[in-house]
Amino acid sequence: MTQDLGEYLVAKGAITQEQLRDALSQTRGGGDLAEVLVRIGACDEAAVARAWGGILSLPFVDLNKGPIAPAVLERIPADFAREQGILPVLERNGKLIVAIDNPLKRIVVDQLQFQLGGEVACAMAARTALKRALEKHYGAAPEQGVAESLKAEASDATDDAPIIRLVSRMFQDALTQRASDIHVEPTPSLLRVRYRVDGVLRIVAEHPPHLSSPLISRLKIMAEMDIAEKRKPQDGRIGMELKGKSIDVRCSLLPTNHGESMVMRLLDRSSSLIGLKELGFEEEEYKWFRRVIARPNGIVLVTGPTGSGKTTTLYAALSELNRPDVKIITAEDPVEYHIAGINQIQVHPRIGLSFGRVLKAMLRAAPNIILVGEIRDVETAEIAIQASLTGHLVFSTLHTNDAPSALTRLIDMGVKPFLVSAAVQAVMAQRLVRRLCRSCAQEYTPSEAELRSLDLDPRLFVGRKFRQPRGCPECERSGYRGRLGVFEVLEMDEVLREMTFRGASLEEVRATALASRRLRPLLADGARKVAAGSTTVTEVLRVTRAADGAA
Repeated sequence: MTQDLGEYLVAKGAITQEQLRDALSQTRGGGDLAEVLVRIGACDEAAVARAWGGILSLPFVDLNKGPIAPAVLERIPADFAREQGILPVLERNGKLIVAIDNPLKRIVVDQLQFQLGGEVACAMAARTALKRALEKHYGAAPEQGVAESLKAEASDATDDAPIIRLVSRMFQDALTQRASDIHVEPTPSLLRVRYRVDGVLRIVAEHPPHLSSPLISRLKIMAEMDIAEKRKPQDGRIGMELKGKSIDVRCSLLPTNHGESMVMRLLDRSSSLIGLKELGFEEEEYKWFRRVIARPNGIVLVTGPTGSGKTTTLYAALSELNRPDVKIITAEDPVEYHIAGINQIQVHPRIGLSFGRVLKAMLRAAPNIILVGEIRDVETAEIAIQASLTGHLVFSTLHTNDAPSALTRLIDMGVKPFLVSAAVQAVMAQRLVRRLCRSCAQEYTPSEAELRSLDLDPRLFVGRKFRQPRGCPECERSGYRGRLGVFEVLEMDEVLREMTFRGASLEEVRATALASRRLRPLLADGARKVAAGSTTVTEVLRVTRAADGAA
């Protein structure tokens, strides 16, 4: 859409092709093309508004000319007009004309028509002129005084609004602190901002409650959400460039009883893919996984809760298998990393492009290896399994507590037991634990209770030392820096296939797999990593007890 604006302005002679290229180069981090064009002096705000009007077949209104009738102004509540940045300017034949400065604001028309019970149309206006007209006719917004009081750093001495600076600073700080998520949460007394660092949430800022509405509105605009809708959950995405890195932000908005809460997941697209050994694979597990993924067909599942690194593991596997003589196709929602040589497809459920539909199309493209981002329904599961039985190696993820549960989960979804027993080659469940800081971790002698909690025989660990967190500037006094995976691996054999075929219980499957050493439990791998000094007893118990409790 921004490209259409630039091309329209060039076609009308308002800007040159060189000015457009210069402006576009400055919007790669997610900036607004119209704002950049005005800032570099290529054109003024009125020209931008007229261009949008031409593109969208909307009239242009000059708010510096002519009065607005008080009866027209009264048609829209002052709070709504200020919050949405819209201004009623004219009423003709029962139709209310509303001035907007951004095409995205057209979405408020439906809500207005519902509220007013009449027809509403849009007209484009210059941004600054609209802002001044709103202040003139409705007064300044209550939160504006608070926003203006925010102190910007010397480096931020620009004409940008304080809320924009606040949002920019929030993303920059999150990147500096290695945060994976940003949580913006309103409460009755304040607006709380938390970062998730190494899997643990920490409070980083508490703002006055007045800032909740403008801050969330700014984030909704950046994520291309419906800023007028405050009653329903919404999803969106923000692309930006920070500190030379290309960052993809996946946004999830939830209405709460104190206002709208937003969670933003940060994905650094510019970072290199993590290898299997960097994930936390020990040598024995690495050899096992390499052997499993080298099979010509079958289905390999990775399970675990949201945020446990399932997709990262599958990407690492694909990177190992990515060769010129192998065709790999993926169906993902969203495509998190772009891998050269692999055909990656973005799923769009809203337009009917579901995992199942993409998977059917994939099979006609003669791939050797298929990755299905997630098995969510029986249709996707059955197509994936049929593909694995017809000469394809299929990778996918499931949300289950442990590896054996994946078998019963597929059957519970409606897949026939004989298909599950024939197709599934291996299942790997995983969790992420915090890695001890290499600079400050210190040794100690573990107690007998700690050893037994990890199912370790205290007699075999006499004189052995474990490591515990201490805290230093490098790890921000937490004692931990980074994360590594803890894995539970299950490889199918004839006995397990027969049990799956006849519908044996989860407890029977687990007991048999443990006895035959086809299953290596999560706790056992965690204990190995504790003994190696990579993490702590507390961290391993935190994720393994959670898995046991949920199972």
